Formats: sequence, structure tokens, C-alpha cells
Amino acid sequence: MVQVRLADAGDLHMTWTWTRGAQGFGTGYAPARDVDEAVRALAAELPGGGAEGMRRAFESGALATYEEERRLARMLAEVLWPPGLTDQIRQVSAHLGRPLMRLQPSPRVAQVPWELLAVDGDGDDSDVRLIDLVDIATTAPASLRRASTVPTDRDPDSDAVVLVLDPRVPGFRADSPLGSVLGRPGADPELLKLVQTRLDAGSVVPPVATPTEAFRRTDLDRDWLGETLRKGARRLMYVGHVSGAPVEGGQSEDVTLHLCCGPETTGMTEPVRTHRPLSAKDLLLGTLPLRADGVPGAQLWPAPPRVALIACESGGDLRFAESFGLATAMIHNGAQLVTATRWVLPTSFAFHRLAELPESVRPLAEAVIAVDAAHEDHDPVRHLGAWQRQRLDQWRAGGRIEHSPLLWAALTCIVR
Repeated sequence: MVQVRLADAGDLHMTWTWTRGAQGFGTGYAPARDVDEAVRALAAELPGGGAEGMRRAFESGALATYEEERRLARMLAEVLWPPGLTDQIRQVSAHLGRPLMRLQPSPRVAQVPWELLAVDGDGDDSDVRLIDLVDIATTAPASLRRASTVPTDRDPDSDAVVLVLDPRVPGFRADSPLGSVLGRPGADPELLKLVQTRLDAGSVVPPVATPTEAFRRTDLDRDWLGETLRKGARRLMYVGHVSGAPVEGGQSEDVTLHLCCGPETTGMTEPVRTHRPLSAKDLLLGTLPLRADGVPGAQLWPAPPRVALIACESGGDLRFAESFGLATAMIHNGAQLVTATRWVLPTSFAFHRLAELPESVRPLAEAVIAVDAAHEDHDPVRHLGAWQRQRLDQWRAGGRIEHSPLLWAALTCIVR
């Protein structure tokens, strides 16, 4: 395993150390001007919020065509990645197999899809990416620690899987900005199969009689979630909406998750129409700022060991100098691993409308299924990495938009 840390200090500085059977270390840096230009170039190609931001990514963005994406991947590698580390990775791989990389990005480069970096440098015909050589996990800031208090009534042996799949946000129609992300309930046989598989394997919360009942529910609010998590669970999977906070504002704790909470719900975020979002600040502080007998967030919403937050920029808190967003709040509250996203996710409907793919092709659903399978595996980082390599192979072979990194490269496993 190699631990890589990046720091912003004018220039971008990198250090790395090998552990677990391999020895070695190294340092690198990239000039501030080059890093800023590379980060701006990447940001210009990523899907943006709103219809126009998504349309631009599909119609003219570099991640939508293979040759342009490879050009971007090479540029990012030339600026951000030291060839010496690549050489060490190859040497370790030859003797010990594909290593694990635990990478702690600095805020400036937190959106970089490290998996995509083209690290070969052997000519126009070669296309070796970093994920071909290593499995990659993102490391949360070292200041985050497991909460010291755990509810006494929590069952440590619970095998429950909590599924929050496309919950209905009060006051928002299915076709609105906070509407459905997975489409009509029951329309996707593979998602139904996912729920049925979990039902066959053990306890699913909320309890459902048929898989269709797991989607677009109206009763999954923060109080229900807290009560459910306090009873104990081994996994939480959320697929829905996250609203980010502006990086320039510096308040990562203001990022919000959208459940079925009405405006009368107690919380620290202002209502949006007839809905009060659940903020990272709520998850961290609970009701401590709201009343004298308040309870910290770790007691109200203790996170299970594995959490999936499949929503727009759910892992965007790492872009802030002080990371107190949803993913890091889950780790603070007890999660060992959180799969989250670096940027705005295109829905399957976006692929249908903007790329004219048939409705039978559902890239977002495939990503949900891949994350679910990874979280059931004993090594979720390696499992998800294998799926991403499969997607990359398909992208290199055919350049089809449904295999583009627009979606799958946004996913990362954040570990403590």
C-alpha cells in the first residue's frame, strides 16, 4: 500500500510512503500556475448544475468523447503526477500484485479523477491509466475521528441494509430540480432485482413487501432515519439529491441531503418551499445548538460501517479547507467507508435526452448496482475499482457515451 498526501502551499506538494510489504517514499511538487490552469481546465469539462451545465458536458465536454478525454487525462497527469511514483508502483506490482493507494487530496485538487490520469508517456498509441495500476481510495482528513458516544440501544450485530432510494422531496414534482433521479418506480428491472437480492439476503429497512415499494417513498424523513440507524445497521445506501455549498463561502457544513422532511421538522437549515433539508451541520451537531438538552449528531444519526451517498457532489466537502460536509460527517459519526461523488451526476434520463440513448440503457442505475455490490464485498475499494476498470476498457474499446467517465469517474471511496 502507498499513502499519498497532497498539500496546497502556493505550489502543490506531494509526499508518499509505502507500507505493508513494500518500502520506499518520495516527494513531488507542481507549480501553482500549472496546477491552477489544470484544475480550471478540468472544471470546465465537468457536468454543471442545471440543464445548460449538463448539456454542455454532453455536447462539447471533453469527458464525452474518448480522444478529448484522453487528452485531458494526459494533461492532468503531466501537471499533477510524478513519473517516479508510477515507476515505483510498477515495481511493486511486479512482485506483490496491484497495490492499494490511499490518497488524501488537497482542497484545490479534490475534484481530480485520479483514476483517469494517463501515466504511461509512451506515445500516442499507449493509454495506461492510474487505475490500471492501483486501486484507489480517498482518505478523509486526519482530524476526523469516530464519535466517542454510541447509542446504548444500538445492535452491533445487526445485518440490516438501509435503502433510501429516490425519496420524494415534499413540494417538488418528479420532473422538478429535486424530483426523481431513478425514474418511475418499477420501470427498471435491474434496480428491482437489486432490492429483491437484498430482501432475499436478509433484513431491509424500510420493510417492503415488493421491491417497487422501496422507491419514491414519502415516509423517509430524518426522524425515521435516526431511529433506524440507532437500532443498528451494517449499511446505508442513499440515492437522491444533495445540494452543495459554494466553495468560496467556506461553509462545507451547509451542504444538504434531501429526504422526506417537511418544513415543521426540527433542523438548522431554512426550509425550501415545503421541505427542510438535512444538512451536514445537523449530522455533526444534532440538536445541541437548538435547545439546552440537545443531543449531538453522532447519537441521533450513528452511521453504519459502510455508507453510499449517490448524489450530486456528495463528496464535495473535500474541496473545502475545513471538510465538514456529508461524507466526512458520516465518517465522524462512525462510518469506516463512504462512497460519494466528486461532481454533479448525470441521471439516466440525461443520457436519454442529451445523448439519445434508448431507455433500456440506464447508466446511473448501473452505477447504483455496482456500488451496492461493492459494499457487499469484503474489499469494497478493490471491487469498485474492478468495475471502473471494466468501464474504462469499454470506453477505450468503443468510445460510447454510456461508458464515458462522466458518471463512473465521479465515484470514489472515502475512508477514515
